[in-house]
Amino acid sequence: MRQATIKRNTLETQIRLSVNLDGDGKSDLSTGVPFLEHMLDQIARHGLIDLTIDAKGDTHIDDHHTVEDIGISLGMALREAVGDKKGIKRYGHAYVPLDEALSRVVIDLSGRAGLTFNADFTRASIGGFDTELVAEFFQGLTNHAQATIHIDCLRGKNAHHQAETIFKAFGRALRMALETDERMADQLPSTKGAL
Repeated sequence: MRQATIKRNTLETQIRLSVNLDGDGKSDLSTGVPFLEHMLDQIARHGLIDLTIDAKGDTHIDDHHTVEDIGISLGMALREAVGDKKGIKRYGHAYVPLDEALSRVVIDLSGRAGLTFNADFTRASIGGFDTELVAEFFQGLTNHAQATIHIDCLRGKNAHHQAETIFKAFGRALRMALETDERMADQLPSTKGAL
């Protein structure tokens, strides 16, 4: 079973996060950051992973620590749940539109952390959510999942649409990368013999 539960407690946040990579796309989210919950639900639904998060953070200051630490925790859980990576496709990509917005996400579950993030949001905030936190979330996730991730918001006029296409495309690309490849059987998808 490709599942993991992470408990991460700091002076700024207390997070319990569970993931099932072979789930049905269900989520149970309590983070104190409503817009992030909407985006995390997109990852679960479009990635067909089950995601449970209970997070408490210093949101009375702002949402930064909570968003970043949830990204870190999700990255840790993904890394643990995927296991030795034998038989997976490893690479995933997706283009996702939402009305006028379009984003592309490409993932390599390489064992090497690297994020390239290009998104010029048309607004500094979506409701009370700081759009800079989208990159912070994915930086934390990338570092702790030890994956190479390229995220490009190619166009968009509505910042909500821009963010949503990024999270949906990430879910779709992750789903592809995590799929098993029958032709690979128990082999690692690498000529190095290690990921």
